[in-house]
Amino acid sequence: MSVETISLGCRLNFAEAETIATAAPKDEDWIVVNSCAVTNEAVRQTRQAIRRAHRRRPDARILVTGCAAELDRASFMAMPEVARVVGNAEKLHAFDSIRHPGLEPGSTFLATSEKGWIPGQARDDSLVPAGAHARVRSFVAVQNGCDHRCTFCSIWQARGPSVSLPFEAIRDAVAQEIDRGAKDIVLTGVDITDYEGGLGTLCQRLLVAEPRLQRLRLSSLDSIEIDDALFELIAGEPRLMPHFHLSLQAGDDMVLKRMKRRHSRAQAVAAVERIKAARPDATIGADLIAGFPTETEEMALNSLKLLEDCDIVAAHVFPFSPRPNTPAARMPQLERELVKARAARLREAAETGRSKWLDRLIGSTQTVLIENDSKGHSDAFAPVSVSGSQRGDTGQVRITHRDGNHLIGVWA
Repeated sequence: MSVETISLGCRLNFAEAETIATAAPKDEDWIVVNSCAVTNEAVRQTRQAIRRAHRRRPDARILVTGCAAELDRASFMAMPEVARVVGNAEKLHAFDSIRHPGLEPGSTFLATSEKGWIPGQARDDSLVPAGAHARVRSFVAVQNGCDHRCTFCSIWQARGPSVSLPFEAIRDAVAQEIDRGAKDIVLTGVDITDYEGGLGTLCQRLLVAEPRLQRLRLSSLDSIEIDDALFELIAGEPRLMPHFHLSLQAGDDMVLKRMKRRHSRAQAVAAVERIKAARPDATIGADLIAGFPTETEEMALNSLKLLEDCDIVAAHVFPFSPRPNTPAARMPQLERELVKARAARLREAAETGRSKWLDRLIGSTQTVLIENDSKGHSDAFAPVSVSGSQRGDTGQVRITHRDGNHLIGVWA
């Protein structure tokens, strides 16, 4: 018997899915699908993943949870392939009612606070959603939920208000992942820069409390919330890896205002300039939405130019997708073909910039961690292949050439 996890969307989902799977009955076959609802396409891909999983393993029972299941539980319950649907509030204890017959989901094992439910704060086992067990890179959740109301986003409805996990639970989860062999620890959540007490302070405490933590990474950051303590780490802590993924979404002030984002274009550029000044080898990734309602060609070109102004080498481009019950869904929409065309243009420009960055690394020497199949990443998150290397190998690699999207190197 085995438990398989299928995660869509954010890194938090990957962390949670692994934790859910550890609690599954050991004498049953289960597939855990942790769904995503960030776009309509993500919901479609979730349904597709469920059907594929059933065709591949028809005897396994499928449990569906995550944001898409939370927002539209009935439609997933109606899928003949699905055995069980569990909402976000109960997901980390999805199998409790199976292991403890008669127990109402969440009634014993789910703690709550004045702000709402606390993911991973269990009364009996202090379960923390720390994922990717026995992998070189492991995701550790530090926060869940969001207190902001961006007009395009439904995730706050699915995840609830922002709640920070206790430092002690995070510290113990990091130690556990290191014990399991993880060498890259990624702190993740829905809005980790909203961590209570400050994300920078959390990172400082972790690095002091766990000296074995030699490679710390951060998932998506809200640029306007990066605190001074984190900037101090960026400038002077080599154990904090120099790749920072920012939730920018657009490069035009009017679009940002209509998105109800809390930063301006100039503030985004200034944040990147401050990061680069503090850490010259830092690289920048970003989320960007193309074709937001009312976006003019001039506005779209401002977002296109943001790729260059922020030196973005890893862009996640999303064509705007009107999510149910969001203000942006009620705004004047652009034609879908125009949205797709602007997204394609943005992706093409992003890929050109990324290729130039990778080419500049040829001939350099990079610190690389091998994750699997002789492939890994540099500290700045450039994909690198080293023939004959083993999972977990780390060291200096001389980059000799590029093969598609991968750099090829030899141990220096």
